[in-house]
Amino acid sequence: MDNLNYGIIGNCRSAALISETGNLEWCCLPEFDSSSVFAKLLDEDIGGSFDIIVDDSYVIKQRYKKHTAILITHFSDGKNSFEIRDFMARYQKEDGRHNAPPEVVRFIKYISGRPTFKVNYNPRLEYGKGVTNTYVKDNYILSLTTEDKFDTFFLYTSFNKNVVVESREIELEADGYFLLGYNEKIFEPTVRKVYTELERTKVYWLNWSSKTPTYKKYNSEINRSAITLKLLSYDKTGAVLAAATTSLPETIGEVRNWDYRFCWIRDASMVIKVIGNLGHKNVARRYLQFIVDLIPDKDEKLQIMYGINREKNLTEITLDHLSGYKGSKPVRIGNAAYKQKQNDIYGILMDVIYLQLHKYSNDIENGEELWGITKGIVWIVSNHWKEADKGIWEFRAEDRHFTFSKVLCWVAIDRAIKVATILGKTRKVEKWTILEQEIKKDIHDNAWNEEVNAFTQSYGSKDLDASVLLMESYGFIPAKDLKFVSTVKAIEKELSNDGLLYRYKNEDDFGLPSSSFTICTFWFINSLFKIGEEDKAMKHFDKLLSYSNHLGLFSEDIDFKTKRLLGNFPQAYSHLALIECAINFSNKETEEQVLESIRE
Repeated sequence: MDNLNYGIIGNCRSAALISETGNLEWCCLPEFDSSSVFAKLLDEDIGGSFDIIVDDSYVIKQRYKKHTAILITHFSDGKNSFEIRDFMARYQKEDGRHNAPPEVVRFIKYISGRPTFKVNYNPRLEYGKGVTNTYVKDNYILSLTTEDKFDTFFLYTSFNKNVVVESREIELEADGYFLLGYNEKIFEPTVRKVYTELERTKVYWLNWSSKTPTYKKYNSEINRSAITLKLLSYDKTGAVLAAATTSLPETIGEVRNWDYRFCWIRDASMVIKVIGNLGHKNVARRYLQFIVDLIPDKDEKLQIMYGINREKNLTEITLDHLSGYKGSKPVRIGNAAYKQKQNDIYGILMDVIYLQLHKYSNDIENGEELWGITKGIVWIVSNHWKEADKGIWEFRAEDRHFTFSKVLCWVAIDRAIKVATILGKTRKVEKWTILEQEIKKDIHDNAWNEEVNAFTQSYGSKDLDASVLLMESYGFIPAKDLKFVSTVKAIEKELSNDGLLYRYKNEDDFGLPSSSFTICTFWFINSLFKIGEEDKAMKHFDKLLSYSNHLGLFSEDIDFKTKRLLGNFPQAYSHLALIECAINFSNKETEEQVLESIRE
């Protein structure tokens, strides 16, 4: 597989990736950041997988059940056909809580003829360290490892267990199932029970999707991206993950391989802004509670990222026994970036707090805590905004005065003023307004480069950076301001490569980036749209959408030459930006549509 042609399934507790041929190649249980049970994605030999094997006469097609996270892989040789419906159960119980067990269900739906297939069932617990032994028991198939640490895994199935383990041929005559679970079941599954779980999960997703507004254009892309963002949310604490994987490289064979199964304040806040605007209030509410729970002390500074269960220490280690995706080493778990200082997170978080208070001011459970956080953020920003930091791209070398970080410091104070006004705490406004104006003047004085005719990556620099395109969307500068228009033009000239954008072109800690960061291209398209080049923007958008995988999913990066997807997958950043662009375009008529209406 030369592209990331995987579908994601999940239940807001964990997730799994299924290949376009129906093979389960990535899954960590019981939670997103647990050790892997299947990790063929990161090592084809020892990672472990659950493969469905058919002969060459079968044509395999894959799609999602519309408006759900249920993945359907269809196998047919013309006469004989069946489907695999992969899902992780999620539905509301009678007590109002959600049922989301640490299980993957593979429901085998018989369609016609006498289809045959084999199963290669090869779990490799604890990231494939040591040996995983598999045994056939009376009611289930048990896998366990005692090396490194003790762990067990269970497979329940309607098929003959010895046939499954020995990878012998199965002839399908009726529906069947595989249920892969972290825990031993108290009540043994049956085909009927598993089908009921499938139907309940389908209803859950249909109900959830029905809350997403309907748009004139790009409706299916918006809905699929919204479901993907929901799948990257962790129900237990409200955390939102950057992606479901670790160590998928930005460039094949290089070392830009990071663990993204954590909650970055920046990424998560951007996701919540988009999901909240779509009307999914509960995801936003849970995330704000996640933030409230993180800051028990009023003077405690935020880390840039946390574990999904609010862990603060995310020590980074390498798994040297794994060969990496397409041989790209090292494979990392944990992320040393948690120690970095990035001043932009405060503005991005304040933007979300403001939007939620603005939208639901009469229905916010933790308004007093959010006001406390607001005051704390203003205190931190007022004392630290003049300091250099690592910036949005997490440079691991020296700190700089990054323009994006300064703009988001301005956003923090601007939104704090708005929050104070909403809550009637206006005695702070005058003092905060002076600070807001001071930061704004500092940015205009130091980030603008007359020679380049653009706002640059950092103070005193000539380097351009796609992140400054967000100056307009965060309200720092109007879209039609000549400074912003010329910045967009300069970035297009310098950073665009066949319509795909570099984040920046100056060398970083690992040299010059050789792949496009997907969200930057969406930012660029949005900026073109805002400055009035709407048709050009829409053409770029349609072209970018064509680079998604077969299910409309995006990873973090796109290779400039081959257009293959690279980086961790699926990427929350990419899908939130897709939604923002699509909503802008959805009600916009093209020149051809306008001319057509005139002719009529």
